[in-house]
Amino acid sequence: MLPPILQNLRIPVVASPMFIVSGPELVIEQCKAGIVGSFPALNARERDGEPPLLAAWLTRIEEELDRHNQANPDRPAAPFAVNQIVHKSNTRLERDIEICHRHKVPIWITSLGARPEVNHAAHDCGGIALHDIINVTYARKALEKGADGLIAVAAGAGGHAGKQNPFALIQEIREFFDGPLLLSGAIATGRAILAARAAGADLAYIGSPFIATAEANAVEGYKQMIVDSGADDIVNSSLFTGIHGNYLKPSIRNAGMDPDALESADPSSMDFGKGTAKAKAWSEIWGSGQGIGAVKSVQPAAALVDRLAEEYAAAKRELCAA
Repeated sequence: MLPPILQNLRIPVVASPMFIVSGPELVIEQCKAGIVGSFPALNARERDGEPPLLAAWLTRIEEELDRHNQANPDRPAAPFAVNQIVHKSNTRLERDIEICHRHKVPIWITSLGARPEVNHAAHDCGGIALHDIINVTYARKALEKGADGLIAVAAGAGGHAGKQNPFALIQEIREFFDGPLLLSGAIATGRAILAARAAGADLAYIGSPFIATAEANAVEGYKQMIVDSGADDIVNSSLFTGIHGNYLKPSIRNAGMDPDALESADPSSMDFGKGTAKAKAWSEIWGSGQGIGAVKSVQPAAALVDRLAEEYAAAKRELCAA
């Protein structure tokens, strides 16, 4: 059964936290539209000597959502989430945990490592902890270390994607876990959201379609490439961060490389010490999942959620009629 904080969403969707792309503007609009919005804590990067930008972002999100709720008591905003990169090179982790604890962040998303102290901090301030996993082994470890729920990152997902078929991954997880389970991997339509639920997930985890939104912190060329591309335009590579992820082939070609002949990189090359896993040389290599064929234009985040909600309702009606 889902915890109360994940119930009563407009549609069963959590917007995934995306490197650079997800910021306060996007999160606020996602939450106002009725789905969980999220961002990576490391996206809030301040210059040396400046106060923590993460605290300012959280205050802004809290205040704007509170104003929305007071003005719209009949349709309050969904809760928001913060992603903590639990990797040994993330030198900000302890500080960012303290800031999120102080702000009583309601949903914590952890990735690239499972650590009990992060889950404890989430629970201590009344929140829940969801952890990214790509296989059953990592799923079991995350639950042993205190995660409340799992995010199954299957083949086709944007960013650091897994390699397993979503049906196989969900099926095996459900053999030992009946708690909150999210599915990530090429979900870009309301019909796909319903399919994720039918497969055994509680909620869909959607990222790439939100790159092509007005509020996303992405350059216009990136947004338009999402609109112009489809599944055939995605390549999986470990070169850019040391961990396999999905990227847009045209952006790789624009950087002067052959997307079909990329070298590999070792996971030890990943470094979050300065708040980013990408070297400056890869700044225009753009990540994306395989579901972007459904994205036809750049539009406001609220309009994208409207489309997903309409398609989700229509898909349910069709199945019931059948």
